[in-house]
Amino acid sequence: MPIVSRLIFHAVHWAARKGLREAVAPSPEAKKQVARRTGIRGETYAYWYRRRHGCVFVARNFTPRASKGEINMVGYDGKTLAFVEVRTRTVREEMSALPELSVAPGKQHLLARTAQHFLLERRVPECPCPFDVVAIDNSPGKPPVVRVHKDAFTPQM
Repeated sequence: MPIVSRLIFHAVHWAARKGLREAVAPSPEAKKQVARRTGIRGETYAYWYRRRHGCVFVARNFTPRASKGEINMVGYDGKTLAFVEVRTRTVREEMSALPELSVAPGKQHLLARTAQHFLLERRVPECPCPFDVVAIDNSPGKPPVVRVHKDAFTPQM
């Protein structure tokens, strides 16, 4: 399986060689559409990046039935079940982008509550479940830069 993951990641990486974002249209609705597509492309890139490094995912874009919140990816990194949040930012010269800093305490609490719903719905026994953050810097005209922060935060419940 790692060979297939590597091949698919190289195909995704080649497609993203000039960045994940397309040209921005002038209308606000078009800007939202472009941002949404950039986020989806970032999640796909992160998925295949982590698969290439041995993660086996059991869920993507998990949303619980009874509450709000979403976990981008849930998967096994070795014997550990990890909850992964993906953050993609387009880097511009006038401002720096550190997407990992956008996972604020409010978002951490929401992720922890959503993870509890996941564990209950899937009947996963009590186990250590780290929360990872995959940060993607998207520079127009260049391939994306990925930073993986394993066990990025411990939720305060």
